[in-house]
Amino acid sequence: MSERKLKFDTLQLHAGQVPDPATGARAVPIYQTTSFVFKDFEQAKAISSVEEFGFDYTRITNPTNEVLENRIAALEGGSGALAVASGSAATAYSILNITHAGEEVVAAKTLYGGSFNLFTNTLPKHGVKTTLVDPIDTENFRRAINDKTRAVFVETIGNPDINVVDFEAVARIAHDNGIPLIVDNTFGTPYLFRPFDYGANISVHSATKYIGGHGTSIGGLIVDGGNFDWSNGKFPDFTTPDPAYSGFVHWDRWGNYPGLGNIAYIIKVRLHYLRDFGACMSPFNAFLFLQGLETLSFRLERQVASAHKIAEYLEGHPQVEWVSYPGLKSSPYYALAQKYLPKGPGAILTFGIKGGLERAKRFIESMTIFSFLANVGDSKSLVVHPATVTHGQLTEAEQLLAGVKPEQIRFSVGTEDVEDLLWDIEQAFQRTGT
Repeated sequence: MSERKLKFDTLQLHAGQVPDPATGARAVPIYQTTSFVFKDFEQAKAISSVEEFGFDYTRITNPTNEVLENRIAALEGGSGALAVASGSAATAYSILNITHAGEEVVAAKTLYGGSFNLFTNTLPKHGVKTTLVDPIDTENFRRAINDKTRAVFVETIGNPDINVVDFEAVARIAHDNGIPLIVDNTFGTPYLFRPFDYGANISVHSATKYIGGHGTSIGGLIVDGGNFDWSNGKFPDFTTPDPAYSGFVHWDRWGNYPGLGNIAYIIKVRLHYLRDFGACMSPFNAFLFLQGLETLSFRLERQVASAHKIAEYLEGHPQVEWVSYPGLKSSPYYALAQKYLPKGPGAILTFGIKGGLERAKRFIESMTIFSFLANVGDSKSLVVHPATVTHGQLTEAEQLLAGVKPEQIRFSVGTEDVEDLLWDIEQAFQRTGT
């Protein structure tokens, strides 16, 4: 297979794995162990000092997790990846890995509520400031960057505004200033969008969502594009001796690693933040995410098609004020979605119901197939009121800044028969009146 460039549907089944060398098992074994026996002192020293790669303690490395990491890196075209305990941990680690107190980040204002809170409340307590900008004008990113800025952060599809940014333009602005572009690709998934193809440098995922696909496990992933020069002077942690590892220099050791290329970022985040903060992924969860990845493309094809049909239905409904879905020609993001998301702009949409907040409450509580809960990307269709749940911790002003409105309802469209989903939506309209 090494002689052929394999396509996505094959990679999602095979990338990063060979049959288990100990048993010949075809499925990825669950290495549910805390630790691994060293064969001798020489190996123990080599692995502990990262003179060679190997397994010693599951908080840092595990064979089951490694297959998931290798597979997601292959699907996105990255040089390496790291599995962590949640999408929130992935986002936090992606920023902490390249910032110090007194430095800054520029991010799109249309962010998931947990990320919004991380950037506006938690990171500032540790000295890292974030400037939020309206991503519809990419020059807003340029205007917000200063000599303290160390990263630009955006989502592939904003949550819950369901907006799409001009990734190439934002990447150029970031690179003009010598800083990386980090993309939360949870809603895009490796199937719909490959951030590194458009200039991004780091990708993060809540694997809990589409990668798992069945609402069973919490986990996160960080993927290194291997395409950023960390020796440009803005990131001294990569170019000065690391006192935590006998003084080796990350860029010298990992900037052009044989067979893998530039893996400096992903190795550093493993050695510093996964090791010291400890938000590691359970091997059992990694196994479940691998099961989900095997059907990612098939699920998404159906989910995207159903989401588009539901968006068109809502756009023509007399009880709907507005619909936000980039697959609609009326969307201000339609052209960007056609360029960057040709397989479809995801399976999540929001709409404003006539009657405001009170009608939205009654509508959601009247649904019978859509489940009212705080998740997306499940094979089952889900509904939530962002202002109450996903962004409920934000102030009213912060909600408006993030694109959250009182009448807003968010659908995550699953794999059920779309006619049944349309029936459920219509009966909820009818039961809640005008």
